[in-house]
Amino acid sequence: MTGAEALLKTLSDGGVEVCFANPGTSEMHLLSAIDKSEGVRSILALFEGVVTGAADGYGRMTDKPAATLLHLGPGLANGLANLHNARRAGSPIINIVGDHATVHLQYDAPLTSDITGVAAPMSHWVRTSESSDDLAAAGAEAIAESLKYPGRIATLIAPADHAWNQAKGAASILPRPAPRAVSEDAVQAAMDALRSGEQAAILLGGRALREGALEAAGRIAEATGAMLLAETFPGRLQRGAGRVKVKRIPYFGEQAVNFLRDFKHLILVGAKAPVSFFAYPDKPSWLSPEDCNIPVLAASHEDVTGALKKLAEALGAPPSPTVVQQTSLPDLLSGKLTPKAVAASVGNLLPENAIVSDESGTCGHYLFPMTSGSPKHDWMTLTGGSIGQGIPVATGAAVACPDRKAVCFCGDGAAMYTIQALWTQARENLDVTTVIYANNSYAILNVEFQRVGVGDPGPKALKMLDLSNPKLDWVQIAGGMGVKATRATTAEEFHKQFANAMATPGPHLIEASV
Repeated sequence: MTGAEALLKTLSDGGVEVCFANPGTSEMHLLSAIDKSEGVRSILALFEGVVTGAADGYGRMTDKPAATLLHLGPGLANGLANLHNARRAGSPIINIVGDHATVHLQYDAPLTSDITGVAAPMSHWVRTSESSDDLAAAGAEAIAESLKYPGRIATLIAPADHAWNQAKGAASILPRPAPRAVSEDAVQAAMDALRSGEQAAILLGGRALREGALEAAGRIAEATGAMLLAETFPGRLQRGAGRVKVKRIPYFGEQAVNFLRDFKHLILVGAKAPVSFFAYPDKPSWLSPEDCNIPVLAASHEDVTGALKKLAEALGAPPSPTVVQQTSLPDLLSGKLTPKAVAASVGNLLPENAIVSDESGTCGHYLFPMTSGSPKHDWMTLTGGSIGQGIPVATGAAVACPDRKAVCFCGDGAAMYTIQALWTQARENLDVTTVIYANNSYAILNVEFQRVGVGDPGPKALKMLDLSNPKLDWVQIAGGMGVKATRATTAEEFHKQFANAMATPGPHLIEASV
């Protein structure tokens, strides 16, 4: 058994079922080991940002790690942006990065790089194997590290000779770490805030936005009158008819300041205190009122569900929340296609248990509110702000949950970052519908240009925000990658096309010309 085979056996024994890959020469023995592995499915992506983004989507939906297989430092570097998003989402991922054989490093071949230095900013744990026998042991450590609650990025660097040399065998699987329970002092501080008689809110993030945690939060809200809030960009929010409803903090800082201005207490559960996404001249970065009390019931690495249940019991809250989201479908629109018309159709047609990957930017403003009363579904957002996440995350989610419909809403500028994910969707026949808002611009940057206080953009600046010369043809782009595609210019066309995509398995793309 080679070191690579021992590593793959260890990963399989540890519950790793999928490897998203873009391998090179230094990973051939690892690829051969995947070929021989009965427990690990390999999925090829044509760009490393798709590899890491798909692993993120898979991790968000399963709470267990997929492996990635990446080619040396440059291959890892190509995937870093979506590892940044995954880190912010609390997704478990195991990166396996091939390196030159140890005897070859001395020659400084063209692809030699500081892989540890590349990996460190986007990883919680980085380790290079020390021998072929150690490679499997490092893999076992990587599994355990990735599963530290709520989920972590573990990067294992595998020199080629450690992969091809003989090894003793697979390593023993390490115990899965349990999340840390919150202290009684934290529960008491939250109780004091909720019983103060002053206006209070509970800000939920991370795992606290899952159904079980939301039910406990709903019980607390009924017992105390506290408002339930969600972080602006949740990794995975379970929502829809029958579930406890939360209000997302607005994206723009001044809107968020106004939204939060009356709260005297803001209790954090799996979330950080809200701050502005960017700094702006003469606008605040800290969004909560200066006199607001901000106790932490549970940090993101603590047992947020257990904390909420403990608080609910301490408050004598009712056994289950009675005020939940009711079924409510928006009125359909007609005529020229607009972002609001898209959202109205989606709100009516989104199937139960759908998985939404939302990177829609400015055009998706209506999507979230107009789907609140749709059947139960999961909503994933751009957690780290690094665009190019939406389509790969939907791809990974479809691999994780093949019995559920995955839907991605993406702006045209963001879609071009990782459009190669469509090819993987076609190759694996994944049930993903991608809606591209084709407004032929970086629309959010037009807004931001005004907000940063530099005045109106001139012709050179406008050219840098314009995607219409040449105009992107999404139907042809998708067709070239094997995905069925249509274009909608009216509300009626979009409704018909989206209904067909929801009723038909497999990958689809709709260019929504807005």
